[in-house]
Amino acid sequence: MNETYAQYFKAWEEKTGAFLEYRDDLLEKAAAVTNTPPSLAGLPFAVKDNIAVRDFSLSCASRFLETLRSPYTATAVRKLEEAGAFVVGKTNMDEFGMGSSTDLSALKTTNNPWDFKRVAGGSSGGSAAAVAAGQVPFALGSDTGGSVRQPAAFCGVVGLKPTWGAVSRYGLVAYASSLETIGILSDTVERCRAVFDVIKGADPFDQTSRDSPAAQVSSKIIGVLSPEAIAKALAAGTGGAAHKAAEAAALSPAVAHAFDNAKAALSALGYQLVPVEFPALHYAVPAYYTIAAAEASANLARFDGVRYGKRPDWAENPDDMIDKTRTAGFGPEVKLRILLGTFVLRSGFQDKYYHRAQQIRAAIRRDFERELGGRDADARCCAILAPVFPTTAFSRDGDGLSPFAQKAADIWTCCANLAGLPAVSFPVSVEDGLPTAVQLLGKPFAEGVLLDIAAACEKAHPFPHPKNWQNFWPQAA
Repeated sequence: MNETYAQYFKAWEEKTGAFLEYRDDLLEKAAAVTNTPPSLAGLPFAVKDNIAVRDFSLSCASRFLETLRSPYTATAVRKLEEAGAFVVGKTNMDEFGMGSSTDLSALKTTNNPWDFKRVAGGSSGGSAAAVAAGQVPFALGSDTGGSVRQPAAFCGVVGLKPTWGAVSRYGLVAYASSLETIGILSDTVERCRAVFDVIKGADPFDQTSRDSPAAQVSSKIIGVLSPEAIAKALAAGTGGAAHKAAEAAALSPAVAHAFDNAKAALSALGYQLVPVEFPALHYAVPAYYTIAAAEASANLARFDGVRYGKRPDWAENPDDMIDKTRTAGFGPEVKLRILLGTFVLRSGFQDKYYHRAQQIRAAIRRDFERELGGRDADARCCAILAPVFPTTAFSRDGDGLSPFAQKAADIWTCCANLAGLPAVSFPVSVEDGLPTAVQLLGKPFAEGVLLDIAAACEKAHPFPHPKNWQNFWPQAA
């Protein structure tokens, strides 16, 4: 069994390139699992390479940290290890979590297990590809604006972005601290639930974390955030940029068909679907990138070549050393976002850009609270249904999405991060040979409610798998 699994793992790895590092001795450790679902004991799992695991790499898929080995383990990983699971390797990602394809990794290219000419999504593309290929039953990723849910949708697996603060961020290399959270990619909804139950909770090493109260939601109404509602919100803008953003957010025929299928499935399960509108989403993407870039410019200031990471062989003075270090160590997208963040935080520009973005963020949160209720308020809706991304996994050829279109499409996912809400993405169907998915958003700490709905959908419509997929793991019941 060990040899068979190791061969299977390596055969898929040659095609997908999901891992930046894995160890043969750990592949051998992944023997026949005899645990009782949904126990995690004995299960191997993968970890995105911006989450610390002692004695493994912590490169963030960047030349800057290419040789760094982590001296400690993140709290979420430690909790899983204490539950009996073990890390088999570290997965590829967009550099420092900045991207929507994993093609912005400086170290490796990751392919989609459904079609090796297409991207796996990002920034947690390596984790999503590893789960979709059956190399591991679950993996950890990070979600700052959709970086767990979008690759989960592209690869046909479950992706959970928890409530901000529900899972400790200790050991997660900070990109945009007020937006990001460690998330889960898994083969089944119940596996995802089992992992979340282990990693959630307050952590003395992360003062922003807290224990999750049990969110009580009695409503059987699901709000539907439709393409028409997004188009209406974006119509408030004028000019070429607004028109291009509206085009980028429009659903492809395959995704639109899958969205209709999801609505039909939920109706068949007894849920009442009602349309919802969130006017503040017109400004969601600009607000998200303003806040994310500002926090990135502050968080990445520590990467200066003085204490760790890449450093030039020679420099005139400390300023020259830092300049050469960052020029050689950071990729173009990271440099772009750092410069943007530095710009919006300049004296005289904070009120015009950064503070206004925070006001928009508050408005978006109020829009969602109106439908979902706050932490203690009653809810009209138990969840909000929405697409994850306007297209299925896109290709790398001339038909691929432009960087602008990729960022504009974040309107579907970044709202959950801006509002600090939980969201789960799960497969719906296969369209033209590629998986499609939808997501459910809920009130703070309502992960259990969302997973219950997703589990009911999975039971009625079992999730698909790519060709030549094999299952080595007990299925969580």
